[in-house]
Formats: sequence, structure tokens, C-alpha cells
Amino acid sequence: MSSVCHLSDRHCEPCEGGVAPMSREQAKSLLAELDGWTLADDGKMISRRYEFRGFYRTMSFINAMAWIVNNEGHHPDFSAGYNYCEVGFTTHAIDGLSDNDFICAAKLDALFDKAVAPGS
Repeated sequence: MSSVCHLSDRHCEPCEGGVAPMSREQAKSLLAELDGWTLADDGKMISRRYEFRGFYRTMSFINAMAWIVNNEGHHPDFSAGYNYCEVGFTTHAIDGLSDNDFICAAKLDALFDKAVAPGS
């Protein structure tokens, strides 16, 4: 078994400010561990668009996302429509990115992978 701890296996740490946001280079390194996420031009947010087969699946994802991120104590900005959900993570307390953003993004990727698995 690998000793590497995947982002989705980690948990968010409380962040009330007082620490520097991660550098663009750090963000790019962690971004390589995620699927489909992009780094904002200013380096302060990561985002991804998830697409679904209809409204019910979209809303099911959003409800599951709410449960996951609330348990982590770290909440995204998001918008949704009939068959999509666009999600953005940033750590507002530090006006930039922290590990928490990437941990939650990885957890949403794992959720999405299960939600759109063959036969679902």
C-alpha cells in the first residue's frame, strides 16, 4: 500500500486567516492531482463544471456536495442549471487558496465519479 495520502482522504483544517495563501506554483502542483479543475488567472480560485443527465442528477449532486463540504467546514461558490453545476473554491479568510480548497475539490471529484459511474 502506498504511503501517499490522497487529497480526498484528508480533512480540512480550520482557517480563520493569519496565514499566507498558497503560491501559484503550489496551486499548480496540487491542481495536477485533480481532474478538470482550472486555476483562475489571479491564482485565487479553482473551478470546475460538472455535467449531468438531467435536473434530478444535478440536484442530487448539489445536495451531496452540501453534505460533504459542510462536514469539512469549507464551502464553495457554485451555480447550477438543468444539467450542470459549476463549482469554485477559494479560502475567503486568506483571499486565496489553501489545502482545504483542493481537499474539497478532490472529494467532489470522488463523488462525481460515483454519481456518473457506468450503469448509474
